[in-house]
Amino acid sequence: MTEPPRPPGAGDPGAQSPGGTPPSAPYGSSANEPPTAPLSGAAGGPGYPPPGGYPPPGGYPPPGGYPPPGGYASNEDKTWALVAHFGGAAGMFLGGAVLGWVAPLIALLARGNQSPAVRAHAVAALNFQLLWSIIGLVGWVLVCAVIGFIPVGAAYLMGIIFGIVAGLKANEGQLYRYPASVSMIK
Repeated sequence: MTEPPRPPGAGDPGAQSPGGTPPSAPYGSSANEPPTAPLSGAAGGPGYPPPGGYPPPGGYPPPGGYPPPGGYASNEDKTWALVAHFGGAAGMFLGGAVLGWVAPLIALLARGNQSPAVRAHAVAALNFQLLWSIIGLVGWVLVCAVIGFIPVGAAYLMGIIFGIVAGLKANEGQLYRYPASVSMIK
C-alpha cells in the first residue's frame, strides 16, 4: 500500500525543512506560533476571523436590514400574501371544508387596498377557497343522502392541498394560478 504524498520537508522525522521550521509547524507559520486558533474568539492575527466569528453566508446584511423579498414591496406584504394562502388551507382543515374563505377575506380587507401584490394573492385565494367552501357546504347538506361525503372530501382535500401549494409559491414571490377556480371576486 502506498502513502499519500507528504509536504516538502516532511520526508523523514529527523530532517529539517529548508525554511528552518520543524515539520510539525503548520505551513506559513513558525515554531514559535501556537498551532491552533484561539478558542476565545479574540483576534489572533492574520487569517483568523474577527471577534464574534465568521460572517453569515452572503456577508453581513446591509445597514438598513435585508431588502424585501422579490415580488413584494415589503415584508409585511409577503406576510399578508402567505396569510391569504396558508390561512385558506388552515380554514378548510379546521372548518370542516367550509371556512377556507375567511383568511383570504381578512387579508384582502386588511392589506388589499394598500398593496396590489397582496390584493392579487388574496383575490386568487378567496376565489378558489370560496368556490370549494360552497361545494363543501353543499356536501354537508347532502350528507343526509349519504352521497354528501364525496363533495365534502373533495372540497377538503382541494382546499388544503392547493392552499399549501399556493402558499409555497407565494413564499417564492410568485402568484399561483389555482386550478378548478372561478373568478367571483375581481
